[in-house]
Amino acid sequence: MKRFSYTSLLVALLGLAHTGCKKGLDLTPLDKLSDASFFQTANDFKLFANQYYGWLKNFTTLDGILDNPHSDTRSDLFGGGGAFGSGTNTVPTTESNSGNAGNWVVDYTRIYATNYLLTKAAAYKTPADIAQFVAEAHFFRAYVYFDLLEQYGGVPLVQSLLTPNSPQLYGPRSTRDSIVNFIIADLQAAIPNLPASIANTSTDYGRVTAMAAQAFLGRVALYEGTWQEFRSGSTSRIDSLLDMSAAASNAVISSGQYALFGTAASNALGGNSTILGDSAQKYMFVLEDVKSNPAGIVKSANHEYLLATRYDATLKITGQNITHSQNTGMNRKIADMYLCTDGLPIEKSPLFQGYSTFLSEYQNRDNRMRYTMVVPYGYYWKGNANYRVDWVGGTLDKKDAIGPIIPTGYGHQKWATERQCPDRSESEDYPVIRYAEVLLNYAEAVFERNGAISDADLNKSLNLVRLRINTDNGMPPLTNAFVAANGLDMRTEIRRERAIELFDEDFRLDDIKRWHSAATDLVSNVGGIAYDNAAAFVSPWPVSIEWTGTQYQNGPNAYKAGSTLPKDANGCIITDQTGRQWTEKNYLYPIPAQQIALNPALTQNPGW
Repeated sequence: MKRFSYTSLLVALLGLAHTGCKKGLDLTPLDKLSDASFFQTANDFKLFANQYYGWLKNFTTLDGILDNPHSDTRSDLFGGGGAFGSGTNTVPTTESNSGNAGNWVVDYTRIYATNYLLTKAAAYKTPADIAQFVAEAHFFRAYVYFDLLEQYGGVPLVQSLLTPNSPQLYGPRSTRDSIVNFIIADLQAAIPNLPASIANTSTDYGRVTAMAAQAFLGRVALYEGTWQEFRSGSTSRIDSLLDMSAAASNAVISSGQYALFGTAASNALGGNSTILGDSAQKYMFVLEDVKSNPAGIVKSANHEYLLATRYDATLKITGQNITHSQNTGMNRKIADMYLCTDGLPIEKSPLFQGYSTFLSEYQNRDNRMRYTMVVPYGYYWKGNANYRVDWVGGTLDKKDAIGPIIPTGYGHQKWATERQCPDRSESEDYPVIRYAEVLLNYAEAVFERNGAISDADLNKSLNLVRLRINTDNGMPPLTNAFVAANGLDMRTEIRRERAIELFDEDFRLDDIKRWHSAATDLVSNVGGIAYDNAAAFVSPWPVSIEWTGTQYQNGPNAYKAGSTLPKDANGCIITDQTGRQWTEKNYLYPIPAQQIALNPALTQNPGW
């Protein structure tokens, strides 16, 4: 039995393929390939590289549909995070019985596939003809190694094509620094040979571009720079990584190729997305090439996605019950994170209306709250089976809608289409890298590098995100003067923007891990924190709606079933009573025991 499960690879690798959307990325299936006759033309390399695009995050791996190691459902923004959010998970024997704890075998299978192309490319007679596909192999190898880094830290580094008898299969783990350096080197090797841009009318639209690789470099360097920063790493290395992150993100910003959907800058790149007003961000996430929004805007107007898993209503539907799977499970913590329209958090703002009625807490808040969450009582839920008819919000649109909703907890509508289509037939693209993340990465990297950020840097990054759909409600920009005048903390506000904007895109758990903040972030924000000297935290539990003394308990349409549910001292319904055992070991996943047994040099992560 061979290390990293390579046994089947030598037989099956060339049968791997990803079937894609002909309108965009031309991914031809490779059912039968002969190694002797293949890799003879540039198109052969392109066809082989097509399989890599099936590795990108997509609606199959999105939390709430299928749990995954980076899932937001394992974080503090959903109902407690289960075993992985509470730190009660155990060492799996194999990945098949791990509760989807990790991607060890899958990722090393993919690394083999990238090394295979790179090995064949070394012997190709005209390297310039295949430079783009070699660059894609470097990008995706970095993409996979970053997935391993986030899960396990330092892992075995496989830089070349191995056979079942290669001694490297029995090797130890490389250091964390070595893996990060390798990821960076792969991305830096890829960027010069990737196309600067690809027209959305091209059959190659959807392939990796130089700017997507720059954005990913910004993500990687920020992740590792802050991981080291909050663990007392080398100051010079931290500074170098944060500088690299800011520079890479700034390269994307300076390119002028991307803009936030729903803004004038996006219109200038093509398509009138501002016509959607403050609903633009909501409809961006369900943008299809059939009518999926009141203005009939199609995907070509979206200049925010740098890299996406692409779907099509005819040729490649999502195959997942997205609309009906994504409207439950939010924790009160994320609801409380949304600012009031004066730019202040609810604990400071005189505009906050409290929790006494179904609607009170939604009043005078960041517009992203009502376009992300399902606003209760009086709100009509529109989905693929309760769809809009004339898109004007009148009698016809309400005819088949569900409403008014009587709430039992917090829910969200991100990814939920409003057009009529059968379950599992949505076709919106999944954003792997989008411009809003790039802007937030830039702001955080600059702040963490310098311990401060100028108003000019905030205005070119975070404030664009903050004010995208908050231009008409009085929301002020985030400035240093505003922070000082109101007793705010700049780091907290930067992290708040990230949590709100990237909600349910599988960043939150990994953010908490890199910030080394589980002791405060992976518990409820209601009732304080119980923290002991063993660096383990226990309850309070994650909570949902406030029931006691509110309309949920009393008055019309009260949630009577709430009387039988457990509540905390504030009268909030408890959503998770799992004993919370998070300790230092939980910042990394345990390597499956079978992998340790196969290779004794492969030491387990500390504490496991």
